Amino acid sequence: MSKRSNWSIPYVVFLVLFVVLPLVLVLVYAFQDNSGHFTLGNITKFFTDKDALSTFAVSLEVALENTLLCILIGYPAAWILSNKQYNKSAVTIVLFIMPMWINALMRTLATAQLFTMLGITLGKGTLLFGMVYDYLPFMIYPIYNVLSKMDKSYAEAAVDLGATPWKAFWKVTVPLSMPGVTSGILMVFMPTVSTFAISEFLTNNKIKLFGTIIQENINSSMWNYGAALALIMLVIIGITSLFSKDKEEMEGGLI
Repeated sequence: MSKRSNWSIPYVVFLVLFVVLPLVLVLVYAFQDNSGHFTLGNITKFFTDKDALSTFAVSLEVALENTLLCILIGYPAAWILSNKQYNKSAVTIVLFIMPMWINALMRTLATAQLFTMLGITLGKGTLLFGMVYDYLPFMIYPIYNVLSKMDKSYAEAAVDLGATPWKAFWKVTVPLSMPGVTSGILMVFMPTVSTFAISEFLTNNKIKLFGTIIQENINSSMWNYGAALALIMLVIIGITSLFSKDKEEMEGGLI
């Protein structure tokens, strides 16, 4: 254990057992039929399964609405937190972190119970409320980190050159904060598409998301089709992540 590299062995073992191996199993099951033979039927079945396609479309719709709401609420909150003129205490930042100390499933159950006590009918409205409540911190903190580290002299220079504070905000602050916004979108959009517990508890399973379809197939012992759906979800996440990374590099080069 005299070499520093030896200290990484436990992490490598952990990654192999709990990251690499599960992904390999998903890949293997996705291209196998019930007899263990190679097949592309599980992948092609998704594109002919009207129920899965409609659920995927609903998932994208809910994810887009949730992401938009998180941006509309999260960006002003992040800007206020990063601006010392309005936020002079670190306690405010901790208040945004505190809900994340509680298990997400417990927060969802408590939210569902609150709606029940108030007599509010569970549906899409309660689903979006729960989504925003759970994922809003994941939008706030990437934006906050970028804004707090941003050189404020850029906006001040724009004002000195004749721009109004509002115009300086849109022309300087917002473009420079886009890497944080992009990270926040990824951290909110993709988990929303693949989640199932929140929609199950906050809509009484009236609205199914893509994660629900995967869960139902796994619970019904349809491992192969469930793995294929999970693989499709992973591919979409990977492509989206690569696209956003290339976009950030291009924006960084332009800046």
